[in-house]
Amino acid sequence: MFPGRLRARDIDRAETATVLDGAYAEGQLGAAEYHDRIAQARAAKTLGELSELVADLQTPDARRVRAGRGAAAAATASGYPPGTRARTADRDAAGAVLSRAFGEGQLAEDEYRVRAELLADAVTLDDLAELTADLQGARPAPVPPPARSGGQGRYFAVIGAAALAVAFGTFALVQREAEPAPAVPPVAAAPEPAAPMSYAALNEVEPLVIPTPDLVTEAGLAHFVDHYRTEFGDTVADEITLFPAHARVTRALPGQPNRKVTYTYTGGFHQDSDPTTRSVDTPTVDLAAVDTAAIGAAAGTAAATARVPDGVVSMIELDVQSSDPLEGRPAVSIHVGNTFDESGWFVLSPAGEVLRVWPFDG
Repeated sequence: MFPGRLRARDIDRAETATVLDGAYAEGQLGAAEYHDRIAQARAAKTLGELSELVADLQTPDARRVRAGRGAAAAATASGYPPGTRARTADRDAAGAVLSRAFGEGQLAEDEYRVRAELLADAVTLDDLAELTADLQGARPAPVPPPARSGGQGRYFAVIGAAALAVAFGTFALVQREAEPAPAVPPVAAAPEPAAPMSYAALNEVEPLVIPTPDLVTEAGLAHFVDHYRTEFGDTVADEITLFPAHARVTRALPGQPNRKVTYTYTGGFHQDSDPTTRSVDTPTVDLAAVDTAAIGAAAGTAAATARVPDGVVSMIELDVQSSDPLEGRPAVSIHVGNTFDESGWFVLSPAGEVLRVWPFDG
């Protein structure tokens, strides 16, 4: 029997979900793609179905999960298979190369602007390579996956900080576009080759980092709910995903129930997607119905509940379940992992009642 046709265990589904969690936090997957793949992972019957969900991701976990696929496809010059998803860090590195090329006069203003727009839409490492292939200077090498020796909590905190830095980098790029291009770029604008200029440094924009409590704790949950209510005037969302240092929210556009937008929360809410179509009967969750004390207590004992040795909470999801036996019910999902990539998760009602557990089975 082919390995891909072997039946998947709950632990296989949990490991795949952990890979997807990391890819989402790193910017390899958008919110819609992430939630679609998570739903597919939960419903997967075979190892082959699970491996397809991570085949285009560039994390160490993904390479382990897809090991059962057999011989890998031919690698690109980056060392990753063709079509490998780009992380936020990879886009930022390519952006630094474009900024340097503009400052050195390799790119005219209109060329730089076009490539910067394409950079924002780049999905794969191949997309990024095409944008810099004809430029002099060091190529933007893919950024290695972050080490997890400090634990899952620290891993996602680092990812959250990276997401905030890129958000400010995008703002700086918009500011640069508003400025007229000099006829001859001054020599002083070119950075030293060993230290390419970042978006923020190029435009002298100093990012302001606002500290937030750990969002996967009782205090962090309460903090988030208060800020959410203040920001939007209600407590309703299509789905909410909390990481230790940041959160993602998808909700209807105010006054337009047929449109939805996605926000990133890093001490404040920043819209990170244009409005898209939304079904007016999309099920929603209400933060007002969430017992933050009960959920916080469950998060505090999550390692024991999910049977993950020395586990920490990596993510908390609030959404309406899309698969049996909880289909159609608002629920809170708590994901747990450790430094050995052992993971599990469980689902609770908004009041804190444990509804189902997918424990680590090691």
